Amino acid sequence: MSNKLVLIGICLLTLGVKVQAQQVTSYATDVTRTLDMTKGQTTQGVSKTGLPEIQINPSIRYQEIDGFGAAITGSTAYNLSLMPAEARHAFLEETFAPDKFGFSYVRVSIGCSDFSLSEYTLCDEPGIEHFGLTVEETKYVIPALKEILAINPALKIMGTPWTCPKWMKVKSLEEPVPYDSWTGGQLNPIYYEDYARYFVLWIQAMQQAGVPIYCITPQNEPLNRGNSASLFMGWKEQQAFVKQALGPALRKAALPVKIYAFDHNYNYDDMPDQQQYPLHIYEDAEAARFFAGAAYHNYGGRPEELLRIQREAPDKELVFSEASIGTWNNGRDLEKSLLRDVEQLGLATVNGWCRGSVVWNLMLDNDRGPHRGEGACATCYGVVDIDNTDYTTITRNSHFYAMAHMSVAAKPGAYRIASSDKAVEGLTYAAFINPDGSYGLVVSNRGEAQQVNVSLNGVAAFVADLPDKAVVSYSWK
Repeated sequence: MSNKLVLIGICLLTLGVKVQAQQVTSYATDVTRTLDMTKGQTTQGVSKTGLPEIQINPSIRYQEIDGFGAAITGSTAYNLSLMPAEARHAFLEETFAPDKFGFSYVRVSIGCSDFSLSEYTLCDEPGIEHFGLTVEETKYVIPALKEILAINPALKIMGTPWTCPKWMKVKSLEEPVPYDSWTGGQLNPIYYEDYARYFVLWIQAMQQAGVPIYCITPQNEPLNRGNSASLFMGWKEQQAFVKQALGPALRKAALPVKIYAFDHNYNYDDMPDQQQYPLHIYEDAEAARFFAGAAYHNYGGRPEELLRIQREAPDKELVFSEASIGTWNNGRDLEKSLLRDVEQLGLATVNGWCRGSVVWNLMLDNDRGPHRGEGACATCYGVVDIDNTDYTTITRNSHFYAMAHMSVAAKPGAYRIASSDKAVEGLTYAAFINPDGSYGLVVSNRGEAQQVNVSLNGVAAFVADLPDKAVVSYSWK
């Protein structure tokens, strides 16, 4: 066979046919923005002696990947609606098209959030028969989602409530008196069935509007009593609500929508009785069967908690569902935020067994809005910020690069695969095999510019050129 290949090569050269080596596609961003998702190519199948090496072993597979993206809040959808149609479509196409940056996962609020245009639920008048979508959904959020779905029909959508209707609230389970406030309170157990029906009606209404829902969480930040719209829901309550009402209601309505538990911080807000919240829920086998897994935020604690939860419940999924940037953590200053956010929100989450990562507002304006009043974040940036003097000029912030670099390398349906290094200083990375058989690799380089050999099953794949203080995503077949 080798002689035949040599003869073929000689014939091709004789005929003047150029034999081209396959190429590895790369996207690079550095902390100075000199490289800004800059696309490049390098030759496949080569290596250099004396270089450190990243070894990839595709025979060892870990979790399947659902995708990466950002939240389509009311504020985001409102800002998108003010863009000229051509500019808006160009931005969404670049961001969500599978052959471009390929964001593929979004999160939306069920009712208001702290980035809505007003305070509301979908059933503010007592009685579940009064359920109905509001203008925030019909004029802003749903049109934005449908435009994105037309670009990427495989988009996954997570739905999360910030609060139940106020008429379902009590001050506390110990003091079960009516609680007429958007902030805090607890769900009155007598309304479990109505509140489960609320979720079903929302999912059905969104589906009827052409927006399929992939998964839900029962409560955003269930341990946070102080958000501008919020509801305290300890693990015992969430276990009971899903076991007794929400899980059976979804099953009865034949809605194959995943439920993720918790949806809050790695450190459980330092509440001793709430530590390892999802693990307590899973202790009840009947309740556990309704949960696909758990969702996490990073406003407290460390992503190593993901490894602990996966180790204790390996049959359950994990997803990262929210992180914010703003004036307090330098989200616009890539010198301080680029590598931090790629490593924490992209690489640490997938290396911690998350199937996906979704950050907060896709788009805010350059005044960090619109946002609501007390309890809402007045200092947050968007994944991108739109100039509200023209609604055309866009600034990409650190969260954009974190999600974009993961999205170009790991497509929905990919699997994280094993990777190890030989003395590679300052690098953090993850490797993937995609549904089409291609490979992806995302590398964060905290050090000076360097070259690294990348091998696949012990065979040279390519030489990775890693710029100084940069992140590079590679894909190849």
